[in-house]
Amino acid sequence: MSFDLSEFLTEGLISSVNNGLIPSDLATVYAGNYLVKSLITQAQVTQVSDAITAYKAAQKAADQARQQEVNRTSAPEATSK
Repeated sequence: MSFDLSEFLTEGLISSVNNGLIPSDLATVYAGNYLVKSLITQAQVTQVSDAITAYKAAQKAADQARQQEVNRTSAPEATSK
């Protein structure tokens, strides 16, 4: 069994963003630094970037769903005369 540092770093960045441990901007900086130091490949930087984009889209969708729920539950009841 061999240890793949580049895979470990890539997965670590992705899971850290997904679990809210580090901000996505910081993960992008880390990925760039790892690339410059030849610790990960450009394809892995793209993998991190794609995961961050997916995470942000999921967060936005969840925020919108929560806001719709708040709007729905706090709207005044319609009354008829």
